[in-house]
Amino acid sequence: MEFIPAKTILQRAKHSEEWFGIDYNMNLYQGCPHGCIYCDSRSDCYHIKNFDKVRGKQNAIEILNRELKSKRKKGVIGIGAMSDTYSVFEEQYQMTRQALKLISDYHFGVSIETKSDLITRDIDLFQKINSNTDVILKFTITTADDELSKKIEPRASRSSERLKAMKHLANAGLYVGTLLTPILPFITDSEENMREVIRLSAQNGAKFVFTMGGVTLRENQRDYFFQELEHLFPGLKERYIANFGNRYFCYSPNRNLEKIFEEECQKYDLLYKMEDIIKDYKKDGKIEQLRFV
Repeated sequence: MEFIPAKTILQRAKHSEEWFGIDYNMNLYQGCPHGCIYCDSRSDCYHIKNFDKVRGKQNAIEILNRELKSKRKKGVIGIGAMSDTYSVFEEQYQMTRQALKLISDYHFGVSIETKSDLITRDIDLFQKINSNTDVILKFTITTADDELSKKIEPRASRSSERLKAMKHLANAGLYVGTLLTPILPFITDSEENMREVIRLSAQNGAKFVFTMGGVTLRENQRDYFFQELEHLFPGLKERYIANFGNRYFCYSPNRNLEKIFEEECQKYDLLYKMEDIIKDYKKDGKIEQLRFV
């Protein structure tokens, strides 16, 4: 794996209330090998050339140690927004595990999103962090069908493997849930798929399911997505063009999905609103209060 220079590892998060209440963003790797056909991180605005090639950031752990030490404000560090921190390269380099040890030492929280079952390797560190502050672990699950997930997320863990990992983490006392996002119109936006993803999430220990109702397409990412559609789903590209044109956010035309989503989450007692999820997983001083009871 190639390593690239880095000046910083932590960035202040903007509009944290809109994305799981995180205070900082952290990406130890640039690029991602999963090959998901819909990944927004391919967009030109992020300036990542050859996105499928993973590069590590030089001296990332030393830089992170310095930055965590200097932060006056503790908070939750979001990991995995731009590239999955649990790619196959993490097995060898263990940069994420080293970073989690520092995060634990400095008493910061973590919010991770992944499509990899490798995350279960770090249960011991998540439990240690969770004993002091906040941990939320999110699995992106776009489809309950392993064969379909193999098509649209070819080098990620299959959906069933992610669900198994979710259950493992939940059984370890950790706060887990599902990102049912993106929803791909005419591919994953069936009512049956939505019901099944929610049911399986509840069955495997999820506390929440969050969705956004569609997929983002912009700049070169749209070109890549259309290229993959022509290969995997012949004729679907034309359907996207006819329905969405050059629109940035492409909502599913199935207008029943929102109602079904809410009904199914309520049926299984799952949270689904962002503000409720944030309130539920954040301790907000509860540990300190308990000590004085």
